[in-house]
Parts: sequence; structure tokens; C-alpha cells
Amino acid sequence: MSEMIEVARSSVQTWESDQMGHMNVQFYVDKAGQGLAALALRLGVGPRFARAEGARFFVRDHHVRFLREQRPGAPFFIRAGILDVHDFGLRVYEEMVNTVSGEVAASFIAEVELLDEESREMKPLPAKVKTAAKALVVELPVHGSPRGLEIYAPRPSPKLADADGMGMVRTWQGEIDAAQCDGQGFLTIRHFMGIVSDGIPNLLAQTSGADRSKTPSVGGAALEYRFVYRRHPRAGDVLTLRSGLKNVGPKIYTWCHWLFDLETGEAIATAEAVAIALDLTTRKAIAIPDEMRANLETLVIEGLGV
Repeated sequence: MSEMIEVARSSVQTWESDQMGHMNVQFYVDKAGQGLAALALRLGVGPRFARAEGARFFVRDHHVRFLREQRPGAPFFIRAGILDVHDFGLRVYEEMVNTVSGEVAASFIAEVELLDEESREMKPLPAKVKTAAKALVVELPVHGSPRGLEIYAPRPSPKLADADGMGMVRTWQGEIDAAQCDGQGFLTIRHFMGIVSDGIPNLLAQTSGADRSKTPSVGGAALEYRFVYRRHPRAGDVLTLRSGLKNVGPKIYTWCHWLFDLETGEAIATAEAVAIALDLTTRKAIAIPDEMRANLETLVIEGLGV
């Protein structure tokens, strides 16, 4: 086995933080994407390859664990390695590490494919890329393994009508702006997660009556996410998000989020997330109040998943 290599280094900016006072989930994914770009360069799939071949790495399936909060000003670096090498893709591991403490703040497992930049058709990995990747194979650390989420084969792609028929809640809807897209006009990975994050206050408002703007001492935090990216929306597409509760426990609950093209009703992405209620003073998880939990239990929808 090899040692992980450093692929990114930066710090948490104030504008990357949300109403909870810590870095928003979309920016964790964004930083991991920057790391993946440097890893791709190490493997011979860098900018020159992309310009010459019209292809680069894209993530098809993401598992993310948030292990420690990162507040504004925190310095970090990202290191990475390869878990598996296939003819048409790689399984990549990355972890975000606090520069001072050396503690791992987040981990990322990504199923990565080489796709044509314009058509998004899959391409086989060049032999030299597979050889370079095999030299960077690492063992998955325990702290990077799934914990609260079961990793299973994604469900058949749902339709918008399926989500509405199951009683999922409308939590976000809007047009994709060019600023949210890459150079080819496709929505970036960061903004898939950003859409879900932006929809959470509406989800809480419609399921528990909570208004986060009026609860300054209590918030929430995601512990774990899984995203399956099914299609590549472009600037000008109108998307709509449906969310529903998969299960609830004493302290944690699992939400599912299905993102659709409003025009076609086709699924863009499916995701699930383990979350907790957070005391914003002590920065500790708090138990779900009995009355709130009883209400949430009535909202559980059978058949949800990624």
C-alpha cells in the first residue's frame, strides 16, 4: 500500500460558513473537487489531457463523512489515494485535515469516471492512467468508512411524479445560473450539494414548523451524506427538489433528497443524509425532544433511498 499524497491546501473563509457558524457542506465537496483535479493531474489526466482529449474526471457517486466542524479561519489540507482501479473508473479516497491539530475534519469516497466533457459519455481509462493509479492505492481508514449510512446499489431512477405520489416535500426550486456551472455550462458538484443545503430550512419549516432565523441557539449539522449524480443539468435548466424522512432515532435522523428536472420530470440526483440537532453554544449534539420525535415518526416515508 502507498501513502496518501497532498492534493489541496487552503483555509475556511467567512463567506463559506452558514447560519450554524461552520463551513457549509457544499464547500467541503468543492474543496474535495479541487483535490480531485490535482490527483487527476498526478495520474496524467490534467488540463492538457482535458484540452487534447476533451475528457476529464467526474464523480458519479459520493460518500462524505463530516467528522469535525471547521470554523472561519481554520487552515486545512487535503490528501488522497486510490482505493480501486477499474477499466472505466476509479474509487478515490480523500480526507480534509486541520493543518494545526492534524485531526481529520471530513472524508470523501468518490466513484470517479472519465467522461467526454460535452456529451458526458464514458471513456475507458488509458493504460498509463491505470498504471499510475495502481501506484497510489491506499487502504480505506476506519474513520473514512461509512457509519450511519448503508452503502447499497442505487435504486432505479425515480420520476418527479413518484416523489409527489409518495408525499415528499418541495424544498427548493429554481433556475440554474451560469455562475453555478463549469466551463461547458454544466452544474458543478458543489452546487448539487448547495441546492440541498439551501432547501433544509424549508424542509424543517414544513415538517416541524421550525424557523432557523428565530432559533439562534439551536441549529443542525450533517454527519454523513451520500450523493448519486444521475444527470448533468445545464445553465437555464429549472430544477426542483423533493425531500422526505427515511428514519428517525433518539438523536439522529436520515433525510432523502431527490433532485429533478422540472421540465422533464427526470431525476438529476438522489441523496440521503444523516443529521443531528446542534446546540450552537456548546457545539454539541442534543437529543430530539420527545414531542418533536413523535411528530417526525409520523412523517417517515417507506421506500426512500438513493
